[in-house]
Amino acid sequence: MTYLVIAVALFFAMNIGASGAAATMGVAYGSGALRKLAALILVGIGVFLGAYFGGGEVVKTLGSGIIPTDLLSIPIVLIILIGAAGTLFLANLLGIPLSTSEVTVGSVVGVGVAYQVLYVKSLLVIVSFWLIIPLLAFGISWVAGHLIRRLEQRDARWRGEGSRGWRRTLMLLVIGAGFVEAISAGMNNVANAVGPLVGAGLMSTEDGILWGGLFVALGALLLGGRVLETNGKKITQLSLLQGTAISGTGGSLVIAASLFGIPVPLTQVTTTAIMGIGAVNQGMKVWQKGIVLKILKVWLVSPLLSLVVSFTLVKIFVDPEPYQVVVMTAGLIALIGLKSLYNSAQAEKRTVHEEGGGI
Repeated sequence: MTYLVIAVALFFAMNIGASGAAATMGVAYGSGALRKLAALILVGIGVFLGAYFGGGEVVKTLGSGIIPTDLLSIPIVLIILIGAAGTLFLANLLGIPLSTSEVTVGSVVGVGVAYQVLYVKSLLVIVSFWLIIPLLAFGISWVAGHLIRRLEQRDARWRGEGSRGWRRTLMLLVIGAGFVEAISAGMNNVANAVGPLVGAGLMSTEDGILWGGLFVALGALLLGGRVLETNGKKITQLSLLQGTAISGTGGSLVIAASLFGIPVPLTQVTTTAIMGIGAVNQGMKVWQKGIVLKILKVWLVSPLLSLVVSFTLVKIFVDPEPYQVVVMTAGLIALIGLKSLYNSAQAEKRTVHEEGGGI
């Protein structure tokens, strides 16, 4: 059982590297500053360095800062990992972007709720950072966006035009900022996979961040190519300076949160930084694209879904309470039914509007 838990954790770490960490070099790859293989290698190095030298505090938080360590038996750790990894896997199949950090925290909280033991103050601090850090990212990148626009309007070289040497300098800035973001991913995200192992005493903190860092880096290198390709294409409208500001802002804020042991959603931090630059370029149009609503949905769905999964698994396999499972299953079916009825009602309204008829 111990080896199974460790195997699940390391598999989870590889998926974290593939889905999240690989995206950190999207700006550098999309701008042409790096080829794909070089970008993925740099991601792997940055992730490992961040995990090894700065991942310990977040590991402690996820291992002992949300629920008591005496709850973390081998079956419970397996449930936490299955709850987080299973939720992410399902979301990936459905094409729904969920936050790794939020899913993992939600899975740990689900176990705490099942046993009615939870460090509420610590949890509230974590949740507050999920709001504060993205807002800070938006504000900093918005200010940086105005400064960059002035520079680019005054001198075309800041837009990457002019001598090769100057453009190469800007590309090095982009690569450096992406590397900082990769370091931040290692510091913050490796704990999602190994934190519960460390809390249960299955690994020391040092071994956890060593092996977790290696497998996150391996996942980014071997499986991150598609994510890098997607993100690289999405950011082609950014100038080199704008890309540097986004990666630098996101990476710096996540590193700061990691030093305090706070697991934060890197993807949402980066997205809000992009929005800050977008608000400078497009004004109010950036708010008309539904991005804010999408972020809020992810912010709510990520932890709640994994919370329900881990809670249900505890009540089925470790501390059986069939009545609670029946109630939760009925509630889930009712929600799905309501959603289906709502979609049917909307479709009927459209039919009546278009064809002028009714039932």
